[in-house]
Amino acid sequence: MCLGIPGQVIRMLDGYAGQLALVDVIGEQRKVNVGMLADETFAPGDWVIIHLGFAVEKTDRAGAEEAMAGLELMGRGGSDPFADGD
Repeated sequence: MCLGIPGQVIRMLDGYAGQLALVDVIGEQRKVNVGMLADETFAPGDWVIIHLGFAVEKTDRAGAEEAMAGLELMGRGGSDPFADGD
């Protein structure tokens, strides 16, 4: 699994050769390109992992929760490695 943000498909957008989906990402609606997953079909409620505006993986709710937990864990971090200690 790559580092990405989970989102839930709201709907597919008309046009764009069927490659654009409106996705809920932590309460924000984003246009996401699903063209890299040409062998997949998408419907409202489906979960995807997004990297740089592209869906890179189709997942389920458990996979989305795992991805979010990983992002939250990274955000907690420890001490600042760039602090000079003064």
